[in-house]
Amino acid sequence: MTAKIRAERRTDALSKARIVEAAIEILDKNGEDALTFRALAAHLETGSGAIYWHVADKDYLLAAATDHIVARVMADAARGSSPRDVIRAMANGLFDAIDGHPWVGGQLSRNPWQYAVLRLMEGIGSQVQALGVPERAQFNVVTALLSFMLGLAGQYAAGARLFPRDADRAEVRKAHLGAVAAKWMELDPAEHPFVRQVAKVLPEHDDREQFLAGIDLILAGMESIQKLGAP
Repeated sequence: MTAKIRAERRTDALSKARIVEAAIEILDKNGEDALTFRALAAHLETGSGAIYWHVADKDYLLAAATDHIVARVMADAARGSSPRDVIRAMANGLFDAIDGHPWVGGQLSRNPWQYAVLRLMEGIGSQVQALGVPERAQFNVVTALLSFMLGLAGQYAAGARLFPRDADRAEVRKAHLGAVAAKWMELDPAEHPFVRQVAKVLPEHDDREQFLAGIDLILAGMESIQKLGAP
């Protein structure tokens, strides 16, 4: 009887928010393949039925976990002092989120219509509007920024699959890029002069710096639209 009462109390205390938090803990520790309702039930010390009461299936749970991470990014970015600063903070925060939770990159790149992506679009769009970008150019500007950010998500998701989960990612990344650069340097100089040139900096380049430079290029283009008038 005591065990039954204890189990009922756990079920009563269970919430969607707690389930999502537990899912994130499993995803961060063991990856997407480890997230099963059986593992989640064991982690929460409850039954699978109690989880299904709040969450329909794994796809729904992954989307909810991703949105939870993205919502935190957006809340932190909102503290920026100007619309441009907020957009850069969103990009920087998303970089950190995908770096800290590699499964987020896979989820964002897999399903472009999920709520987390709409949350990003709305957040970017509100700042683009605040910057005074002409209305007929706003959609192009927002989708350019969003596509660039989601491109990072896909790139990180692909990269995460290359490296062992328990490895020192910085060292493995450097070794991997060094091997790629070495292959590039073997290419014909007449046919691939630029690729051979960038091969020299590939192993040591800073991903965050490169990513934010891309964001700044898009923002600079947006400012030129404001000055010259939208096409």
